[in-house]
Amino acid sequence: MSSVLDTSFISQQDREETIRAALWESFVRVEVDHHPPARDISVRMGLGSVGPMRICSAQSTAVTVRRTSRLAREDEEPAVFVGLQMSGTSLVEQHGRQCLLKPENLTVYESTAPYTLRFDRALHHHFLRIPRAVLALPDRALRDIAAVPLASGNPVARMAFRYFADLAVSENTLDGAYAEAIVQPSIELLRAAVTSQLGPSRTDRGALEASLGLRITQYLREHLTDPTLSATRIAAAHGISVRHLYTVLAQSGISLGDWIRSHRLAECRRELAGPSGHLRTIAAIARSWGFIDPTHFSKVFKRAYGISPRDWRERHRPQPPTRVSGRDTRRADTS
Repeated sequence: MSSVLDTSFISQQDREETIRAALWESFVRVEVDHHPPARDISVRMGLGSVGPMRICSAQSTAVTVRRTSRLAREDEEPAVFVGLQMSGTSLVEQHGRQCLLKPENLTVYESTAPYTLRFDRALHHHFLRIPRAVLALPDRALRDIAAVPLASGNPVARMAFRYFADLAVSENTLDGAYAEAIVQPSIELLRAAVTSQLGPSRTDRGALEASLGLRITQYLREHLTDPTLSATRIAAAHGISVRHLYTVLAQSGISLGDWIRSHRLAECRRELAGPSGHLRTIAAIARSWGFIDPTHFSKVFKRAYGISPRDWRERHRPQPPTRVSGRDTRRADTS
């Protein structure tokens, strides 16, 4: 884990606020109600991340955790949580459902709707937070699976539990050179556990097919800088034919070539106008976003925005300081 919070090293009067602040800063904004008095609160919590996934591994005295309606509304990055029950039991509530988690059960729930987690005796739990866009499952599927126990009777869920339980405490994996390599397989395993739980009539094809467009566009964003990005490669990464790839994108109103070009141009435009845009050549910035030919890049940029890349960068070049009364000052707001 990147950091560990242990209340045995924190004064009794500061424990509740320290725990709350650590969760809000590193994992999720929630209200925490400890059952015992402050002097008896005991928490050991590891916080870390691997790629876009955040991990919280916790042991605690009895506690109730609430994601209120207000906090859910203020969510800046919609996410899906995975809870893994390591020992004892807990109760998870969301969307009017309650599920009792027993050891080796896992469940998922959403950050954009209120939820309650109750640990009446003690807490020994691993939590994962995954951006909703990365998981790329349909809204209906996530709503239907939230606060549903994925138990050991489901072999895919059983595999997912063991995998994520190991991942949550694996220092070498989280901090090692191979950390990034496990992100996509982890996402795919969770997706498989969810869709297998919903059953063949619902999502063995339905939800996966419905989310395919989301997964493809997520893949495009992650590989936007790669000049070798092609329809063949994208299709192979998703186990589909090139023809099916174009069909799926067309259903979302996406032209593959136009989508890639427009998003690359937008990133170049942003970087050219940024504070360090004048520190690199225009050709270097274009290459970093997949445009190999500088002349071609200039043409498509001007066609898209009505201005050349050079003129766009000059328009946003930082202004030099002006000298007033022997001192260097920058343009100030005199209002």
